[in-house]
Amino acid sequence: MALKKKKAKLLLVDDHPMMRQGLALLIANETDLEVVGEANDSREALQLVDSTKPDLVLADITLPDKSGLELIKDLQAMGKAVPVLVISMHDESLYAERVLRAGGRGYIMKEQGGKKIIEAIRRVLSGQIYVSEKLNARLLELLSGHGREQRGSDLGNLSDREFEIFQLIGKGSSTSEIALHLHLSPKTVEVHRANIKQKLALKSGADLVRFAIRWFEARGT
Repeated sequence: MALKKKKAKLLLVDDHPMMRQGLALLIANETDLEVVGEANDSREALQLVDSTKPDLVLADITLPDKSGLELIKDLQAMGKAVPVLVISMHDESLYAERVLRAGGRGYIMKEQGGKKIIEAIRRVLSGQIYVSEKLNARLLELLSGHGREQRGSDLGNLSDREFEIFQLIGKGSSTSEIALHLHLSPKTVEVHRANIKQKLALKSGADLVRFAIRWFEARGT
């Protein structure tokens, strides 16, 4: 009698219950995959990684406490070897490279649909990295030296923390609100704001706020 193949264990991390339910239903249709836990935020996710020992974490970028990027970094820092595939509504041009640099194993946008998501899950479980064909071509160009990253007014030269603060500025958050949200001191946030302003070649704090708000509204995020 043939042994029953062991299913790959997946942990879902998303603060939208409907999204988790949809992913769980999608995965339930696959004979080689199973959901072993669901987390609403990164704190709960770290606890479930210890208790459920998943083979793969499926995480969103936007979480209530820390971002998906910070979750990936925390897992790396704690020596957790579990791979992370980010499934997000945010444009891959903003986050995919940051996810890979942080130690994530893939990035797929939610709009790609169920078939592509399952393909991405299996790709990462097999030890490979998953990104879209478009982004893969761009990364290969950069690695070969033929591509050229745009800097200056581009946001690509902001660190992950600076980019996170830039987004919160765009949402209209004050320095004290950003400090509270990110568990930083207001002074540290001010230092980050100064660095962001310098990197984006903006003359004043007011210019930074206007630029961030316009960027945020234009993306509709």
